[in-house]
Amino acid sequence: MKTMIKTLSAAAALAASLGLAGCAADSGTSGGMHSTHAGSSPMSNTMPDANADHNQADFMFAQMMIPHHAQAVEMSGIVLAKPDVPADVTALATRIKDAQALEIETMTGWLNGWNVPTTASEHSGHGMSGMVDADGLTKLKAAQGTEAARLFMEQMTGHHEGAIEMAKDEIAGGKYPAAIQLARDIITAQEAEIAEMTKLLAAL
Repeated sequence: MKTMIKTLSAAAALAASLGLAGCAADSGTSGGMHSTHAGSSPMSNTMPDANADHNQADFMFAQMMIPHHAQAVEMSGIVLAKPDVPADVTALATRIKDAQALEIETMTGWLNGWNVPTTASEHSGHGMSGMVDADGLTKLKAAQGTEAARLFMEQMTGHHEGAIEMAKDEIAGGKYPAAIQLARDIITAQEAEIAEMTKLLAAL
């Protein structure tokens, strides 16, 4: 009987000990969850913040620049699939395709974070300047060699000029800091690419 009492007492002590340990573990977990949540703030540098200061101009910039960039990616893919296109032009097309595909991902992330559709509704009075029409794309697809390179760069120059206009509108009217910075980056990169294409066209 005494042995049984001792065994029960030991079991009770063990249970109490585990209970205290469990409370401590729960407390630590709760603290850990909180600290992990707080520690996620550096991600705001790369992920959209749904509570950030943004406005309709930011929405429009992303919604319209996504399909604009998508066409540049498409045009670049068309010329990259062709044989006998000068290496300088294929290198340029590769840079444009890679950079703008990444920017599409970034802007899509913002819109998803804001719970805003990634496809724009009709924006009255606004258009995507510089877009190449269906006939222009058909001509690009049909062209070969040097003629394809020339047509690509002529079309892409106008396309870039349209993107620069849209980026300037974002800088003037937007509020979201990352979107305004992307607009500045687009202007810098695409102005440089226009200058590069001007030189390449002159050399063809």
